[in-house]
Amino acid sequence: MLTRLSPLTRLSALLRSTDLPLAQHWQTVDEIFRDWTSRPPGLRDDLRRHLESLSPDEASAVLERSRETTTHFAWCLLDSPTDPFSFWLHEYKAPADWREGYADSVHNHRYHFCTTILRGNYVHERYSTLRDQPSGLITSVRLRRSTLCQTGAVGVMYADEFHRIPEATEGTMTFLVKSRPVSEFSLSYDPKTGIGHRHVPVEVRLGDLAGRI
Repeated sequence: MLTRLSPLTRLSALLRSTDLPLAQHWQTVDEIFRDWTSRPPGLRDDLRRHLESLSPDEASAVLERSRETTTHFAWCLLDSPTDPFSFWLHEYKAPADWREGYADSVHNHRYHFCTTILRGNYVHERYSTLRDQPSGLITSVRLRRSTLCQTGAVGVMYADEFHRIPEATEGTMTFLVKSRPVSEFSLSYDPKTGIGHRHVPVEVRLGDLAGRI
């Protein structure tokens, strides 16, 4: 429940009021998100108050939806099945605790998302890719742009775009609005090994599980 979070309540109400299939109209979400983040500051304080006031059941629900990646903790604050979006808080680990893997590879996502940095900063790299025609896997990448993104920065990533965050200061936190998946898989490429991978989540694989036995 986000009734105690007026900024998030306002954002969710704005997104719901569009009456659009948001995954197909993510530019509209980007416009709403940028206007929402331009309002007077206070999101960090509201998030802090919300987290401090979670009941045991609410805290358990957040934990069940959240996960740890190789570079950060992804906390799911809102994910209602009836909404075409979800709200997340990403808490980046200390650099010494990062592990090699998907999060710091060149990769895309199965969903679109908008993000703003609540505290700290990170380096954000955007890439163009070449893919093998038979397999569809990435065979090489080219760095298009590298940007030091600082507190207050706002950005958008579409599912067909590739990026990487090679470094972030300890304690960096970001708030994200994610769409529902628009693809059954995502792709990654490890610049060190030159190997590309396709990533299919378990919920997609489940439908064909019986046939693979």
